[in-house]
Amino acid sequence: MHLVWGHDGPVTVRELFDELRQERVIAYTTVMSTMDNLHRKGWLTRVKDGKAYRYTATASREEYSARLMREALDGGGDTEAVLSHFVAEMGGAESEVLRTVVRRLAGGQPG
Repeated sequence: MHLVWGHDGPVTVRELFDELRQERVIAYTTVMSTMDNLHRKGWLTRVKDGKAYRYTATASREEYSARLMREALDGGGDTEAVLSHFVAEMGGAESEVLRTVVRRLAGGQPG
């Protein structure tokens, strides 16, 4: 997903494969399968471009992170306990950001 977000527009499997293979040994089919899986899960949209597909993220990095946090919260058991542990792990700057967001949401102001 980070590579897809790193592009200004839609990206092909070949483009991502070329980037990834500069960092490590990877098979083209692995990149293709991963992108197809992300498409089936709704994380990527795709449009046919000749013989290839051009993929685009369906959510921003921040929206993606929020989805992951939601999934973790849903699977974590006691919501209050999970949130308590999460907040306890935050640093001062993150705690202040959280307070600001909660105040804004409590006041009915849009994010």
